[in-house]
Amino acid sequence: MTKFGIGQPAARFEDRRFLTGAGSYLDDENLPGQAIGVFLRSPHAHARISGLNLSAAQATAGVIGVFTGQDLRAAGVGDLPCMADAPNADGSPCYKPPRPALVIDRVRHVGEPVALIVAETRVQALDAAEAIFVDYEELPSVSETGVAMAEDAPRLWDEAPDNRCFDWHAGDADAVAAALDGAAHRVEFELINNRLAPNSMEPRGLIASIEDGRLVLRVSCQGVHYIKRMLLSGIFDCGNKDIRVICKDVGGGFGAKIFCYPEYVAALHAARTLGRPVKWVAERGESFLSDSHGRDHVTRLEAGFDEGFRFTGLRVSTIANLGASLSPFSPFVATSAGVPMLSGCYRIPCAHARVQGVFTNTAPVDAYRGAGRPEAIYAIERLMDFAARRLGVSPAEIRRRNLIGPAEMPYRTVLGSIYDSGEFPQILDLALEKADRNGFEARRAEALQRGRLRGFGFAGYIERCSGGAPERARLIVAADGRIELHIGTMSSGQGHETAFRQILCEYLAVDPERIAIVQGDTDVIPRGGGTAGSRSVPVGGAAIAACARKLIRVAGEKAAEFLEAAPDDIRFDSGRFHIAGTDRGLDLAEVAFRTASPEGGPAFDETDDFAPEQATYPNGVHVVEVEIDRDTGALDLVRYTVVDDFGRAINPDLLLGQVHGGIAQGLGQALLEDCHYDPQSGQLLTASFMDYAMPRADDCLDIDFSLRLVPCKSNPLGIKGAGEAGAIGAPPAIMNAVADALRDHGADHVDMPATPQTLWKIINGSR
Repeated sequence: MTKFGIGQPAARFEDRRFLTGAGSYLDDENLPGQAIGVFLRSPHAHARISGLNLSAAQATAGVIGVFTGQDLRAAGVGDLPCMADAPNADGSPCYKPPRPALVIDRVRHVGEPVALIVAETRVQALDAAEAIFVDYEELPSVSETGVAMAEDAPRLWDEAPDNRCFDWHAGDADAVAAALDGAAHRVEFELINNRLAPNSMEPRGLIASIEDGRLVLRVSCQGVHYIKRMLLSGIFDCGNKDIRVICKDVGGGFGAKIFCYPEYVAALHAARTLGRPVKWVAERGESFLSDSHGRDHVTRLEAGFDEGFRFTGLRVSTIANLGASLSPFSPFVATSAGVPMLSGCYRIPCAHARVQGVFTNTAPVDAYRGAGRPEAIYAIERLMDFAARRLGVSPAEIRRRNLIGPAEMPYRTVLGSIYDSGEFPQILDLALEKADRNGFEARRAEALQRGRLRGFGFAGYIERCSGGAPERARLIVAADGRIELHIGTMSSGQGHETAFRQILCEYLAVDPERIAIVQGDTDVIPRGGGTAGSRSVPVGGAAIAACARKLIRVAGEKAAEFLEAAPDDIRFDSGRFHIAGTDRGLDLAEVAFRTASPEGGPAFDETDDFAPEQATYPNGVHVVEVEIDRDTGALDLVRYTVVDDFGRAINPDLLLGQVHGGIAQGLGQALLEDCHYDPQSGQLLTASFMDYAMPRADDCLDIDFSLRLVPCKSNPLGIKGAGEAGAIGAPPAIMNAVADALRDHGADHVDMPATPQTLWKIINGSR
């Protein structure tokens, strides 16, 4: 193994750039002659636009143009498409409403863009926005997931009766009905998966321009190719060569920056019309209103168990809030992304899931760190604890009786996933041992003496990730041996530049300082799948490894020529080609120097692809202890233990960073965060950091993190994805600990977020 190869806890290369202020984020970029865009957004959750007067705005000093939905339609700009499907149980397609970049006749959520104002300065554009007169005829609205299909609920779309977009089913309903009817024990349980705002450190932003007659979009995103594909999917009538998308550094994405948004389309049209670049960067309040939100499910579970507390069947029914219109992946996230994981790590003979997607007068909902998997694991892991307490068996024992064992791998679950590897029972026992489960009751008693309720909770998780679209890697070796890697993923803080270097160093044994990583430009990198679903290192890394092996073969043939040896006699070891059994050889840089043309150009230019045949299944156990102040309801996380199986570690420090970040977001959902709309007016009441509680440093704690790595059999590097794991395991583990702390106060279940006010009411209600 090389010093900077796979498995080494190496420091991040990219941090040098960031810590010295040399990063290049969207707001750092400016183009000559650029103007500034501001969006006028709907103040109403639901209203008909009966009049729109732009004259005062157009006459405002500095205004260059004002654009409406009618302008875009007249220019032939198409609606934003939904790229995913969720067919109804009868096979009919789900309803996909039109989504113009700027509303034309009816607004359906607060913050929906109505007009784009372009001016010389931001202040001038804001002044013009205030001068626009919109005659709104306000309509009744519905924002709550659980009542969206009520008979008296206002309808958002005439084509969607009961506000239902789809009624999707998976599994065997008849088998489950029989299993539940014949079960020795039956448990029923309902929970809410609260709505979240993504809140990346860097807000969304763009610069739209026309360069050499082409549409060019500079944007903060998670993958330039997907956005380009959307722009070419009926939005703009042009060819592949007529659009370029560029992205440099990205300050967080968490799923919300995967998509093409209405602002991108409107700004490109404005730039094309005006012949000037247009820049827009969201204010934080705009982000709350217009970024795609996450989660927002109401789920009912019914489980049957035999006399030995083993599953006989599982029925799950979910109402999934989709918002006012369909974001690109939202039908998939609510159904096929998460439902296959509802069985968790358990042996379940039969299962049936029903998901009803509903429209509400809220911002669209789509992928947020985990994208369906956190919702599924939260449901099954809360069910396991709830069932254990109802049936009088310990939470650990009911899990042990149902966990899939390593001897059963590969294991096909009842909902269609194929787990290639895993040691679920062993990881559970190891996590409980590391967390000192046996010593907890003494800690509980000591806490009670201090007036605090201490709870112990844990949750196993498994997720399906790192599958899907192929990824391509390109390696360009210059005459001096420097290597440039082109890859279609997009880092947004994960450390890709370091991990990719480590993979190359493992295979090529080169100096990592002599490697450059190129991402984020559709002109330079013709294809790529982007960063989503924990795929960048498992899929992109596998492509890099394949390309490195190809480079070794091609360069080895050149080395054989220079060494006057047969290619079969050439060996590559520690960065050097040599003739087997001799010390005669050349290193890669020497081969590159001899191969390069005197006229310039690279010595080698190789590409290779990796297309995953199936997903990977990272898994693990989170163990949490909480303390709740009996007098105030204030909650502290006091111990946190994690044992994870990520298959093979490229860089353990990067894994630790991903797990820490995921846990921070998971505890945010469990204890703090909640997008709350007023049920009468549809106004977002949590549209700033004054009202939406984000985790802070003192909400987090030191984490006892360890790995039990079981190599993945479906990935050539043995890797299982890691980017979303923390956000999946944390919420059920924390909420199981909360329920345990309140076990003597009549609370079998507490919905997220478990705020001090909620906990205080439970404690005092039981008194």
